[in-house]
Amino acid sequence: MAAHPLLALPAMEGDRARVEAELRAAVQTPTAALTEMAGHLIGAGGKRVRPLFAVAAGACAAGHEGPVSVEVIRGGVAVELVHLGSLYHDDVIDEAVTRRGIESVNGRWGNLRAILSGDFLLAKASELAASLGTEVAGLLAATIGRLCEGEVLELQDAFQVDRSEEAYLASIDGKTASLLATAARIGAIVAGLPRPDIDRLTGFGTAYGSAFQIVDDVLDLVATDEQLGKPAGHDLVEGVYTLPVLRALQGPEGDELRALLGAPLTVEASERARKLVRAGDGIDSAVATARAYADEAAALLEPLADRPAARALQAAAGQLVDDLNDVRS
Repeated sequence: MAAHPLLALPAMEGDRARVEAELRAAVQTPTAALTEMAGHLIGAGGKRVRPLFAVAAGACAAGHEGPVSVEVIRGGVAVELVHLGSLYHDDVIDEAVTRRGIESVNGRWGNLRAILSGDFLLAKASELAASLGTEVAGLLAATIGRLCEGEVLELQDAFQVDRSEEAYLASIDGKTASLLATAARIGAIVAGLPRPDIDRLTGFGTAYGSAFQIVDDVLDLVATDEQLGKPAGHDLVEGVYTLPVLRALQGPEGDELRALLGAPLTVEASERARKLVRAGDGIDSAVATARAYADEAAALLEPLADRPAARALQAAAGQLVDDLNDVRS
């Protein structure tokens, strides 16, 4: 895969190192065990898409040069801590034993400690947000609420073969797009951008986030365990029927696929279901929808396209589907 376009911005490597340092600092506590558990996934790495969005949004200020302010870095870190905390909770819900190629927190320390560690990360995120002002604090709190709403919508539709696309899109808007939109919005607010630009960047994050989640859902069906860093096909096993599956249910393989779904799957049945989805046009149809969201995201930033950071964000949107096609080839 090609390097992420945001990393090509002149100050981004340095800003990314500052994000890593702030992340590690945020989880330091007098309790060594809590520090270890809270920092477990931080040590496993990650693309840091959300804090990079905050940094890039802050760098979209007219005439911006050089590193962003420490407040922008902390805003991005706050959003990343919410994301990490949600992963801890997700892994408990899913009974996942690996995450990012390493043992999950619940797999290593048990569900109770994983939940408490996830709660701690959310608390630290809220503390950072509060230091950036009431608007940022309120925005992050609302985003945590939307994350919960998105997850509940997904749980309500578990094993429902008649799940609507509207329900799917509402769920991913809450559990994925809201965080990316908030990352961009916080970066822009803290950097003092004009309100119209803040709103453009927020809309970019929402559209990008929808494309991002659809791509992730396609990868769950077409990629290997090694490529994902977690078990492939997990959504089908958990009864989470995503856009490519919903589209495949409407195609020629729909009857056989419908007969398999609707209840927990054996390993063999899961593999058969994945093959059925890949055999039809559900994957290509979902990829086309992801592309449309990515194009929408890029178009929203066209008024800011004279700024390097905005152009890098547009390029990141374009690269989303290109990277997916690299995995599929």
